[in-house]
Amino acid sequence: MSDHSPLPFAEAPKNCRRCPRLVGLRQSLRKEHPDWWNAPVPAFGDPDAWLAIVGLAPGREGANRTGRPFTGDASGDLLFATLDRAGLSKGKFQSSIDDGVTLKGTIILNAVKCLPPENKPNGAEINNCRPFMVKALDALPNLRVLLALGKIAHDSVIRMTGGRLAEYKFGHGVEHRLPDGRVLIDSYHCSRYNVNTKRLTAEMFEAVFEMASGFRAIDPPN
Repeated sequence: MSDHSPLPFAEAPKNCRRCPRLVGLRQSLRKEHPDWWNAPVPAFGDPDAWLAIVGLAPGREGANRTGRPFTGDASGDLLFATLDRAGLSKGKFQSSIDDGVTLKGTIILNAVKCLPPENKPNGAEINNCRPFMVKALDALPNLRVLLALGKIAHDSVIRMTGGRLAEYKFGHGVEHRLPDGRVLIDSYHCSRYNVNTKRLTAEMFEAVFEMASGFRAIDPPN
């Protein structure tokens, strides 16, 4: 396991205590699985990224176990396959932090950095974690596009930029111009459930990355 982050100054401490419910789950899992990561999961990717992918939160046996976003369970299979096809990753993804995969022009982070019970963070937990996301995104000088995986990620990004949710409705494949000049693109989350039920297909997912690439050449906000 690794605690390496491209933005170490923007990470939550390993024993962050902002959210009592998440702390309790973390402590119980540390006893049950002492070899797991069981801590806030750091960002992964390129500090010069033009694209930031914002997920929901670590999966229990995925990132919470391995310490790398979308690594260790089925949620990463479609994401990393799509990144590869889009030319945004290098190496062969094998759902392990030791697979040597690196990202090019892209960074992945979560709206909530710790595992929530039943994968459902509450409003207070999302709010408590948002300052870490703000700090990370503000530190990306070339960032032009954010890709929100799911409505929770979408809402957190909108709140972060001072927008009104009523004016930025979530919808797969919908693009939004944020108050800070950057572009937000929405996608259904690449969860196993969404993939298995065909709510999200590989073609649909590739399409949002193609949309994102169309904004790569815009000038980043000052």
